[in-house]
Amino acid sequence: MILYQATKSDFLGDLEESRIDQLLVDGFRRHFRQGVSPAEVGSWRNSLQYVGNVLRDPAMPNDLGVSVECQIPRSSKRIDVILTGHGAADSAHAVILELKQWERAARTDMDAMVRTFLGGGERETIHPSYQAWCYAQLLEQFNQTVQQERVVLHPCAFLHNCTDAAGLRDPFYKEHLERAPVFTRHEVARLRGFIREFILHGDHDGIMRRIERSPLRPSRKLSDAVVGMLEERPEFVLVDEQKEVFEKALRLVRLSETSGKQVMIVHGGPGTGKSVVAINLVARLIGEGRFAQYVSKNSAPRAVYSARLAGRRKVSEISGLFCGSGSYIGIEPDSCQCLVVDEAHRLNEKSGLYGNLGENQIQEIIRAARCTVFFVDENQQVTLKDIGMPEDLRMWADRLGAQVTEMRLESQFRCQGSDAYLSWLDRRLGIRDEGRADLEGAGYDFRIFDDPSELRAAIEARNQDNGARLVAGYCWPWKSKKDPAAWDIEFPGTGFRARWNLASDGSLWIVQPGSVSEVGCIHTCQGLEVDHVGVIIGPDLVMRGGELATDPAARAGSDKSVHGWRQRAKRDPEGTAKLTDRIIRNTYRTLMTRGTKGCYVYAVDPGVREWLRDGPTPTA
Repeated sequence: MILYQATKSDFLGDLEESRIDQLLVDGFRRHFRQGVSPAEVGSWRNSLQYVGNVLRDPAMPNDLGVSVECQIPRSSKRIDVILTGHGAADSAHAVILELKQWERAARTDMDAMVRTFLGGGERETIHPSYQAWCYAQLLEQFNQTVQQERVVLHPCAFLHNCTDAAGLRDPFYKEHLERAPVFTRHEVARLRGFIREFILHGDHDGIMRRIERSPLRPSRKLSDAVVGMLEERPEFVLVDEQKEVFEKALRLVRLSETSGKQVMIVHGGPGTGKSVVAINLVARLIGEGRFAQYVSKNSAPRAVYSARLAGRRKVSEISGLFCGSGSYIGIEPDSCQCLVVDEAHRLNEKSGLYGNLGENQIQEIIRAARCTVFFVDENQQVTLKDIGMPEDLRMWADRLGAQVTEMRLESQFRCQGSDAYLSWLDRRLGIRDEGRADLEGAGYDFRIFDDPSELRAAIEARNQDNGARLVAGYCWPWKSKKDPAAWDIEFPGTGFRARWNLASDGSLWIVQPGSVSEVGCIHTCQGLEVDHVGVIIGPDLVMRGGELATDPAARAGSDKSVHGWRQRAKRDPEGTAKLTDRIIRNTYRTLMTRGTKGCYVYAVDPGVREWLRDGPTPTA
């Protein structure tokens, strides 16, 4: 997706006629179906005038390609400007311009991080050279045209208001500056020379148009990259706030060694990279010789990651890397240098099979570590026992004398990087009152099926490279656990019948070859992802009086996520109703965001199917 494309001569004409900002606003509304903030419009209007000054160079071809606000594949990030054309021997080149309105920036003690005035005050943020470089890396990683046609990418940063670049060019940032140079207000001639070094002739054959329409290369699953990450190979580029969280967490670990207990709370929705940052952080700390562990309540991610390491590391070493949240009962205070807690919203009060061990998992984890990093999404609370909400984490940090730092991961890297899909989904499920009204232009493969057998066939057809799975709300008893010949989920008259994932697969169900014929639930897929997910919405989510409603009584008796809700409702009917309603909606939100490329849905209630059909449905 590109908001604006033109030749150099047409771009300069649009600047001269003062219509460039309106053309961008029109493109934004067309693609995102919503308005643009005045601040962003002002930024376009200001920064693009300076880009125009750079391009007013007779030595640059008039048909040089100019693309503005170019979305990076499989992310919600956008590159400010890409200039395209040809060099010697007709080679294809693209110069990536990251634009900043900063006047100055100061060095920090964190890799690729600077301090500058931003958002009404001074704050630490990503060095623009690193930002431009990692955007180029993402574009090269996912775009087939860039790779197959050998389009050479040249990232750089243009700080058109900056007159003091000393902090930005500190030798501490040498590696990043070599990858993507910085140009400031009075260095227009240098920037022109940088562009002319690569682009001698214009974009006469539509390089950027081909890049925009290019097929995407398969994305690497986190579970497949764990080995490399723990061996400190760069499996994923940490982008923007991911890098900020990573670097600040490292600093807090070091600070905790001299200045007392530290707690970091990282907020982030589905696909924002919580687990990627978490595992990268553990890998770095272990590489530095520090004692760090990855912690999660949900056993499925731990089992999958451990399976990927099998045969490469000792069993005892693997078990020491990935730990359950109930592992810290009676542990000596501050015996761990850092505990990295993924899916912190799934923590429980008590531990053990019967929920009768320990006092409180949050308390025990914070007490055990000098520094604790919690990754949390309160809209993924899916059981009555989940206690790891941000307010719980803050309370225990305060009680245990820990200093709290909070950060947020915003950018979407799942669901094809479609913030639009997540915004629409939250609105349709009643999780948020605001959001997109339809899916037009969302760029995500979302479909509704009226026949569960057709849903299954579509998922089986998408199961290339073992990348598609069926999941469902836990509304059907697990008959096949005791009788392997029994069918768990059946829809008479449709030909559909299936079993819950085999007991023998357990937490590894999502990666086991052949398991596409089975159905998983929230407990075996939360914290993991597939390419395409097929979701069966059970009778716990229905339409009543034209409104979406939930029914905890429709959950299977064997489902522990709402176990005890009837007794709780006798004591607090209103509070219990609100809590079970949130759990059921959150469950389907979580299931419907497991697919990186697409989500296919069948709902038992025809009214729910119609409710989710609101707006155009993309086709294959």
